[in-house]
Amino acid sequence: MDDRARVLVVDDEKFIRDILADFLGMEGYVVRTAEDGASAIGELDRARYDLIISDLKMPRMGGLELLQEVSKAHPDTVTVIMTGFGTVETAIDAMKRGAYDYILKPFKVEEIIHIVQRGLEKRRLAAENLRLREALSLYKVSEAIAASLSMEEVVDTLIDSALADVRADIVSTYVEDGEGGYKERRTELAVSVGDASPGALSVSVLRERLSNGDSIVEHGSRAAEFFSTAPGGQLSSIAVVPMRMRERLLGWLAVVSITPSKRFDEGQRKLLSIIASRAAAAIENARLYEDLQATFQQTIQGLAQTIDKMDRYTAGHSERVSRYAVALARWLGLQPDMIEIVRHAALMHDIGKVGCVMNLNKPGKLTQDEYEIFKKHPVYGREILDPIKFLEPVIPGVYLHHERWDGRGYPVGLKGNDIPIVARIISVADTYDAMTSDRAYRRALPHEVTMNEITRCAGSQFDPDLAGSFVERIDALRDELRDSGQHVPE
Repeated sequence: MDDRARVLVVDDEKFIRDILADFLGMEGYVVRTAEDGASAIGELDRARYDLIISDLKMPRMGGLELLQEVSKAHPDTVTVIMTGFGTVETAIDAMKRGAYDYILKPFKVEEIIHIVQRGLEKRRLAAENLRLREALSLYKVSEAIAASLSMEEVVDTLIDSALADVRADIVSTYVEDGEGGYKERRTELAVSVGDASPGALSVSVLRERLSNGDSIVEHGSRAAEFFSTAPGGQLSSIAVVPMRMRERLLGWLAVVSITPSKRFDEGQRKLLSIIASRAAAAIENARLYEDLQATFQQTIQGLAQTIDKMDRYTAGHSERVSRYAVALARWLGLQPDMIEIVRHAALMHDIGKVGCVMNLNKPGKLTQDEYEIFKKHPVYGREILDPIKFLEPVIPGVYLHHERWDGRGYPVGLKGNDIPIVARIISVADTYDAMTSDRAYRRALPHEVTMNEITRCAGSQFDPDLAGSFVERIDALRDELRDSGQHVPE
């Protein structure tokens, strides 16, 4: 790869173009020429340039118009304006519009070389400052990645960072599919590329190359080797960094440029490698967390089914109470983490019944002694769950779901807002399902009768606000359930 500085000379006089090209070429620069601003724009679309020397007055497109276009499309390129003595004020105006310096005709070659050297040094320092800002930004990104336990959040952060901080046109992430292969997780295009096709990366080629521990930075035709289908636009550059955990390749992050003047360099590859290494650790942690969450869900489902298996009349009760409780929690606008606590507590709200040595669903009314035994099931529920530390957040809902708004409930006798909101939600949902379900001692009550009873007990048994929300919104939920083919109380 030729890393020499590239200079574009733009002048409508061939003699001047040739002189500058010869002398700057002898100084070691890669020099190309264009006869006017319009031709220069075409050349800039084909290749990157570090510095432009442009005459002020030219046919078709002059130096000021070219400067304006360069400032918009190639802001990193340094522009020097050439002019005669009579247009010095215009040249100074060009500097106010973004030109680095101006050269007066007739010029001395030594003076031009000196200006080019200073302009390129300015560009180098500006690029270094940009790299430092990118490093700081990417460091913050890597910290955010490390703190995440969500696979989607990790991928989203990678994509957003590559688009914004590395200024990629296309960004793709690939992650292990769990079956020995790699699957595209997400691909995004920068707004500036419009509807360009992202193409398709060759998974087999990338896997083989990245398995050796290498990163990839290639340009032009060599970049095309990593695609099975080329992206839209003119492929300029690709950089791919592996996401590796110990010796295992978890996936990779690929950034693509289809802008001719934009090529990725070694500094950007290193910065991408930093966040990719953080992303690998975060992805591994996210997977472990997902496994833990799955175990958590399975544990809760197993505990809920324990009580539902005790009697045919209680089958499905915990699931239905959870469904109603979660709906009420959402209607109340609770945060997602609190809604999950409601879900889990509702599933396990009756787990303490396994400690009640009696037939809870015998025909007829419970005796007073049996009722006293029954009233202990919230306490038993707390005792069952207490040793399981990760279930601690759900205990208040299990332990206190039989408390009443007026303070006449059990097992503690809490009143009003002293009752945790999770328990107040479950109280309404539990009552609704119990009344609208068949029991050994009675048939299910009609939906309307149950609604009237919940309304009547609002402010005594139930939190009046929660009861009101439930009564107001339950019909909409019933319609949703009915439309999805699920049974609803009549």
